[in-house]
Amino acid sequence: GRMKPVIVVHGGAGRIFKEREEGCRAGVVRAALQGYSVLKRGGCAIDAVEEAVRSMEDDPHFNAGCGSVLNEKGEVEMDAIIMDGKNLDSGAVSAVKCIANPIKLARLVMEKTKHMLLTDHGAHLFAQAMGVPAIPGEKLITERSRERWKKNLEPDSNPEEFQKDLGTVGAVAIDSEGNVACATSTGGLSNKLIGRVGDTACIGSGGYADNHSGATSTTGHGESIMKVVLARLIHYHMEQGMSPEVAADTALDYMKTRVGGLGGVIVVNKAGEWAARFSTKQMSWATVKDDNLHYGIYAGEEHVKSVDEALASEREGF
Repeated sequence: GRMKPVIVVHGGAGRIFKEREEGCRAGVVRAALQGYSVLKRGGCAIDAVEEAVRSMEDDPHFNAGCGSVLNEKGEVEMDAIIMDGKNLDSGAVSAVKCIANPIKLARLVMEKTKHMLLTDHGAHLFAQAMGVPAIPGEKLITERSRERWKKNLEPDSNPEEFQKDLGTVGAVAIDSEGNVACATSTGGLSNKLIGRVGDTACIGSGGYADNHSGATSTTGHGESIMKVVLARLIHYHMEQGMSPEVAADTALDYMKTRVGGLGGVIVVNKAGEWAARFSTKQMSWATVKDDNLHYGIYAGEEHVKSVDEALASEREGF
């Protein structure tokens, strides 16, 4: 039967500074509306999540694509994953530099290779072979990322303090055919070691999609997420009959008590029920279902607008 399409996006869990709140809200709303317009035209879930994530990669408010944080050497290294719930196909890239949209490259890995994850130099060669334009690394670096990198280099600094402001981006969707998909993209941890790869590029940690259960994208402390394989853990709970919300809360709670890790998740199940849950102070998120847009940043905060109203204010600029 025909499903009502749903898209949910997140712009990262952590601490969102006051002066960035509006930009983060506007960014997740824009991404959700763009992904939803793909679904509304009868497009598939995998196209919708790629489109939503691309929109946030291009938005300097988020730690993905342009606006990514810098590693210890002051460079941008990015990770991304995409997964199709129909046949469990997935593509991912890790530690990639000098491309605008890692999510597009992850999609190409999924569709044009027999592999699931390409890294660093190999991913770079593959991008060249696919005609993905290289851009100068500086183009991805914002003033803010450079400032923070410098601050973290000071002898008495505590990069962990800054790493609470994480900004990984992600999207999950179900289309009118009942297919689900997820996509996640990030610049990783500020001042991370060269070659550090977090949860985002790892299937089952940074995201998971299976038509039999649903789709999940995660954000938060990557090493903690990997320890509990957070996205797949949520799916396990849904397979046991939990709603997306209860499954998400149960898994986040386990990650917190077991390994002291904080994070956030977005989930849609095969029935089109969705959740956006987090154990951090904040997570920017937005969802569209039944032509209604819901969005928020703080726990318990949920604004609702009709899609038409949201698109009108989009056109006027937030």
